[in-house]
Amino acid sequence: MKATIITIGDEILIGQIVDTNSVSIAKHLNSAGIVVREKISIGDDREQIQQCVGRALEQFEVTVITGGLGPTKDDITKKTLAEMFHSGMHYDQTVADHVERMLTARGIDFNELNRSQALVPDCCTVLFNAHGTAPGMWFERDGHVVVSLPGVPFEMEHLMQDEVMPRLKARFSLRQIVHRTMITAGLAESMLAKRIESWENALPPYLKLAYLPNPGAVRLRLSAYEVEGESVAREIDRQFEKLRQLIPHNVIGFETASMQELVHGILTERHLTLATAESCTGGTIASRFTALPGASAYFHCGVVSYSNEAKVDVLGVRAEDIARYGAVSEQVARQMAEGARRAGHADYAVATTGIAGPTGGSAEKPVGTVWIAVATPTGTRAVVKQCGTDRGQIIDRASAFAISLLRDALDGATTEQ
Repeated sequence: MKATIITIGDEILIGQIVDTNSVSIAKHLNSAGIVVREKISIGDDREQIQQCVGRALEQFEVTVITGGLGPTKDDITKKTLAEMFHSGMHYDQTVADHVERMLTARGIDFNELNRSQALVPDCCTVLFNAHGTAPGMWFERDGHVVVSLPGVPFEMEHLMQDEVMPRLKARFSLRQIVHRTMITAGLAESMLAKRIESWENALPPYLKLAYLPNPGAVRLRLSAYEVEGESVAREIDRQFEKLRQLIPHNVIGFETASMQELVHGILTERHLTLATAESCTGGTIASRFTALPGASAYFHCGVVSYSNEAKVDVLGVRAEDIARYGAVSEQVARQMAEGARRAGHADYAVATTGIAGPTGGSAEKPVGTVWIAVATPTGTRAVVKQCGTDRGQIIDRASAFAISLLRDALDGATTEQ
């Protein structure tokens, strides 16, 4: 069973808003066993809508459209679909009464533009929108389904969940799509692919592997399409267990698991404490930990020592070492971590100092150079990482590397990233 998603709106094409609707719709469809083959964004243009929907009717069993259902002249989706399905329009009193009640409650006049929301194509099934004024519409032609939904995300979500998905499940005999994702860290994508090559080559042909790199992690997703879900899910579990035996230190968990959650669990279980000292990452590491419920059990303090003076006065970094080696150096990173551990009375401390850019780099220390250190009860380890060229990317990667280095220190291991 194949589907396409069409989002309509000039505001999407000019970058004024981000299209989140297609992400949500795709999740709903995939969970029911409907394979989304493409997602398209087009403007509020009659010919474009006709062309895209016409092609979709030829190629896909299910088409889901969002946007262009408002009461103003630039919202033309409803009228265009009525033309495509050679349908007249009628006034739906149930929709009209609902719209009038909503607007009256908000102190808005029920004028001619608002009344037009109750005009719907004769050939469609109206999908009641309890959260907005634009109803959804369900069309069918030659066994194909076209669904048109409002572009407001929470209205679309309500209609997908309460109206569209139950109808699709009743209308078609659907087989399952199964996805499961393992989160790995400590191996770059190319190194990971080489390490697990034999495992990947031995996968059953109906299982598809995708590599999805993130800062500090690589997600491995196994997927099977239009299958018997329970038996395939068990096979995916078996395959991931084989993979875990190949890279035991690199497996963080599944689905949305993160390195900070893993470290959070280790610190909590072992009754250990943590402090942070951050320069270029600006508190990002501390934020990732304190966002987790229960962090107060182990997180003692976080210092953002952005200036050299703060590094000296708060963390005890030697001013002469900053002058000799520079703020971005192994010596300073080590002293920052040791100072944070001392000041925070913590078992472990992690520190970062680097050049996040876009200025401040040199030939010896280009933008993206970050020194990371972890101070432990038995000593301090420091590494240097090149974290990219974009400021946001550098902060994300440096934070991820730092938390990974902390995990290595807790486990007494070394990282290959």
